[in-house]
Amino acid sequence: MKRSIKALIAAAAIAVAAPATAQDIIVVSHGQADDPFWSVVKKGVELAAKHTGASVDYRSPPTFDMAAMAQLIDAAVTQEPKGLIVSIPDPEALGPSIKRAVAAGIPVISINSGGDVSKGLGAALHVGQSEYDAGKIAGARLAAEGGTKGLCVNQEVGNVSLDKRCAGFAEGFGGDVTVLPTTTDPADIEAKVRAALESDPSIDSIITLSASLAGEPAVRAVKGVGSKAKVASFDLSAGFLEAILAGDAAFAIDQQQFLQGYLPVTFLALHAKYGLMPGGDVPSGPNLITAEKAGQVVKLSARGIR
Repeated sequence: MKRSIKALIAAAAIAVAAPATAQDIIVVSHGQADDPFWSVVKKGVELAAKHTGASVDYRSPPTFDMAAMAQLIDAAVTQEPKGLIVSIPDPEALGPSIKRAVAAGIPVISINSGGDVSKGLGAALHVGQSEYDAGKIAGARLAAEGGTKGLCVNQEVGNVSLDKRCAGFAEGFGGDVTVLPTTTDPADIEAKVRAALESDPSIDSIITLSASLAGEPAVRAVKGVGSKAKVASFDLSAGFLEAILAGDAAFAIDQQQFLQGYLPVTFLALHAKYGLMPGGDVPSGPNLITAEKAGQVVKLSARGIR
């Protein structure tokens, strides 16, 4: 996988050396640009636009709203862009809009979520990670560290990708796993994790699905009740990486979302100018970030790149 990523970045360097003519590329995601995770995606989008000379517009609904997101995709299609980049957290809700884009002759690349349905909807390729497999890796790792009772903290129940993370975690963990639904409010997450630990002290393993929104609050909750539960999280934040370095968290799963913004813009710009397109999906993750690796990426995370 590392070789393929390096090869794709090398291809991106060609675009830097010979910038593409400015093209209209529209990104429609389910995540807001001010969200800590999606702000990294947007930075990737912006750097790729700078490197390729493409004109790129990032759009998202103000909240996790599939009807609003479908409308944004439909509106993008009417503008006839040279390329469309979409996340697919709910294929049933977004599929018809994506198919309309494909039928209109607009090249589509999916990112982050929906890798298992992307091809079926007509997208050229997907840039992201297998959420279920990443969850299995996380579950197996915590089980190997002695975990027997787990908690999966899900801040967006109904988001297919997040639901798959919890399902994969349950399989990989192999023990007793409970899904804890929360909002996206860190204070709410901390309170609910704390309440879960107080009501069931046998919980020894916690997986969260966002390092900044849920991972950091979960670490605070564990310390607040004096629990010895191990906390791991999907994705990165400077604070969670510091917790790993301090021994307060076990590990993080990095899907390298910067690549999810950077690579699709580069691919679509190259396609618009030269007709080039990779022949398959690009796995941007998962990468396990433990204490041995955390120090290498904490500064980049603080800069919004990792």
